Amino acid sequence: MQRWQLSGLDPAPFEPLFAMPDDALQQLGVLRRSADEDFGFPCRISLEDAPVGAELLLLPYEHHAAGSPYRASGPIFVRRGAVRRELEPGELPPYVTRRLISLRAYDRAAMMIEASVLDGTAVGDALDELFADRAVAYVHLHNAKRGCYSCRASRVG
Repeated sequence: MQRWQLSGLDPAPFEPLFAMPDDALQQLGVLRRSADEDFGFPCRISLEDAPVGAELLLLPYEHHAAGSPYRASGPIFVRRGAVRRELEPGELPPYVTRRLISLRAYDRAAMMIEASVLDGTAVGDALDELFADRAVAYVHLHNAKRGCYSCRASRVG
């Protein structure tokens, strides 16, 4: 049995942004984009690369709103109309497996206790190892090259 599960972000906080004009979005540090290739715009809600032509927002997102020195934010893409996806335990989406990924493991006090950078095809085994340590409460995945937050792996069971 897998000890971890990946989940996308809740779309609700992002939906009102799609109705805003571009100049108002820019005031918030948000850019409207259209996917112009199949594998360059990973949506953090659906955990899928957006198809060509899909409307997305590139925005700053506080992915680790923790009361620790590891509080962090970074850029993410969200796709208009995306539905939150929660994968089966142990399942990795293709957008993770085809990228260089940074793993950042945290304990219950939101302190980073382990980190690594690896090929996306090795992420499943690395998550198995990390969650074998009971001190690991959750793991954040990031796209290592650009530093974008990818998703959260939570302990199952």
